[in-house]
Amino acid sequence: MCNLYRMTKGKDEVAKWFEAIEALGGANFGEEVYPGYPGLVVASGELRQMTWGFPLVMKGKSGQPLKPKPVNNARTDKLDSFFWRYSFEERRCLIPVSAWAEAQGPKGSKTRTWLSLPDSELFAVAGVWRDSDEFGLCYSMVMTDSAGSAAEGIHSRMPVLLRPSDYEGWLSGSPEEAKSLCRAWDGEVNIDRTDQPWVKGAASQKNLL
Repeated sequence: MCNLYRMTKGKDEVAKWFEAIEALGGANFGEEVYPGYPGLVVASGELRQMTWGFPLVMKGKSGQPLKPKPVNNARTDKLDSFFWRYSFEERRCLIPVSAWAEAQGPKGSKTRTWLSLPDSELFAVAGVWRDSDEFGLCYSMVMTDSAGSAAEGIHSRMPVLLRPSDYEGWLSGSPEEAKSLCRAWDGEVNIDRTDQPWVKGAASQKNLL
């Protein structure tokens, strides 16, 4: 599962990398992306800024509306559910990523472990997107089972990583073709265990449906 990732490239470089039209205007985004904050997405041939996380509308004990929760991870085995179905069938996207983080260590003193791909400063994670009343344009990462070194004491799930040859199938293929790409990564993964604290708040949310 992923609740924090890096995207360290500039928007012009990302647009060129994915052969997308830049549709950002004066958009600003940070190199570290947290749930509920803006990130870059390639959708419909354009590089856009969207909010990371689909809004989950919540109510208090007395029925009063609460601040929506950003659901930033979509499990592969839940893509047919009502919450995700129409976005998966009609609005798939690529999420440019430089590395993603997982929390490691004992409760209360967890640190960040960064995972990335060898010899690749930028890669694509499978995503879905929609327009919402609460967040405007928003997106979520698709998650699958971990494999290899990424599964060894780190986390049982990881983002669906796409090779360039898979981009078109994910973006424009049938739901069956797209779902066939939601498999465990069989390539090498770089693992960087750091002493950076896993900050409470945005990075510690566990929003997965």
